[in-house]
Amino acid sequence: MSENVRNSVLLIAFVSVGFIEPVQAYLDPSTGSMLLSAVIGMLATLGLVVKTYWYKLKSFFRKTPQEHNKER
Repeated sequence: MSENVRNSVLLIAFVSVGFIEPVQAYLDPSTGSMLLSAVIGMLATLGLVVKTYWYKLKSFFRKTPQEHNKER
């Protein structure tokens, strides 16, 4: 990114900060619990996907028998 573009982005960011208004929002204690549940669910899903495709991934990176014989 050129210096002019970087400076323009920084200028816009700093000017925008001056126009921020306070918001009227309330996050109750259960919101953190909900977010934690979502993250745990995503990690469980990722683990299941890795477990499901583990042998396909393993065989993809494994050497074929022909390549193994060429090295000997």
